[in-house]
Amino acid sequence: MRKIISFMHISLDGFVAGPNGEMNWIKVDEEIFDYVGKRISEGDTALYGRVTYQMMENYWPTAADQPGASRHDIEHSKWYNKVHKVVLSKTLKEAGLTNTTIIRDNLPDRINEIKQQAGGDILLFGSPSATHSLIQLNLIDGYWLFVNPIILGHGIPLFVDIKDKIKLNLLGTRPFTCGVTELNYTVDKQ
Repeated sequence: MRKIISFMHISLDGFVAGPNGEMNWIKVDEEIFDYVGKRISEGDTALYGRVTYQMMENYWPTAADQPGASRHDIEHSKWYNKVHKVVLSKTLKEAGLTNTTIIRDNLPDRINEIKQQAGGDILLFGSPSATHSLIQLNLIDGYWLFVNPIILGHGIPLFVDIKDKIKLNLLGTRPFTCGVTELNYTVDKQ
């Protein structure tokens, strides 16, 4: 069965965005781009909440065509255009969307159907609200976190309203020269 891996940048105190969704505190450099690019290039499905999807859709489809596009922009744009996108949204319409599935309701059944299909890990990018919903339904199988060297003090937390403990198994860590540390966990479902 395929696994859903939540990919997030996070502050040391557990926030994934500022109070108004600000992400200007996230540190990303070529070392991180190369590392992340290698791993996501193996994936064939990306999962987003509506807000994150619309942000991605406004940039990545044509990022490679822009004057001065970086190597990262070109590589990620190609990947984004070929990957199957799954979006959790009650309001988004599917008309005109390429290689995209919208899940409006029946979230556990629809997600489990996708997890049963052939393919690699399903990467859940950003999308704090979607992540919160999937955590509540025990549908996340792993966390790929990039801990940024900052304490925000307030903002949008990664973990909210956790009813039961979630036991994790550490797969690995990696420090980056910019001060970010990767933490890679699987969820212990036993």
